[in-house]
Amino acid sequence: MTRHQTQQQSGPGRLEPGTRQRAQLPSRIADIAWTSLWVLVALWAVWASVGVVRGVTAWGYCVGAWVLLAVALAMRVVVIRRRTRM
Repeated sequence: MTRHQTQQQSGPGRLEPGTRQRAQLPSRIADIAWTSLWVLVALWAVWASVGVVRGVTAWGYCVGAWVLLAVALAMRVVVIRRRTRM
């Protein structure tokens, strides 16, 4: 085997219909979407908390951000648990 053949065989594969990579694509896209949502809400919660401490932001924004963060995290855990059961 040459170096080129080894790299080609160990790559991610093609996304043709019926392949394993194609079947995993929706799950991976959902993972990326949930992770980005969680990161954005976490940043908002921290930003609102800092605003409350500085006296710039109302308590409602801070509480709302932390509640949304808790809901997003709980939903993420539920999705992961359901996926591993199947």
